[in-house]
Amino acid sequence: MTYWTLNAFFLVPAALICAAALLRRNRPRYFAAAAAVTAVVLLVLTAVFDNLMIRVGLFWYNEDRISGAFAGAAPLEDFAYPLAAVLLLPALWVLLPGRAPAPGGAKPDTKETP
Repeated sequence: MTYWTLNAFFLVPAALICAAALLRRNRPRYFAAAAAVTAVVLLVLTAVFDNLMIRVGLFWYNEDRISGAFAGAAPLEDFAYPLAAVLLLPALWVLLPGRAPAPGGAKPDTKETP
């Protein structure tokens, strides 16, 4: 099994769950922008630190199971994990009951305690 095949097992469900969150009418209006900024930050951090760890020999990949496309020393397959996190975690926050703020960023009705 290749790393892309393994990645598909969690990337496809993460993308479907993220699409469901994007289609939801009461999602926060900043949802897509926040996910995009988070994706850029995580992918840059992954590129920097995975390249460092691979170059110093902390881990490596089976050459027969990678696509051969690299970002520095890191195979592209290595970027699937942070991408899945960016897709899945905010989507679950929006979809799970009681987790998402009210539309427009308004706070839900709560009683203040003294």
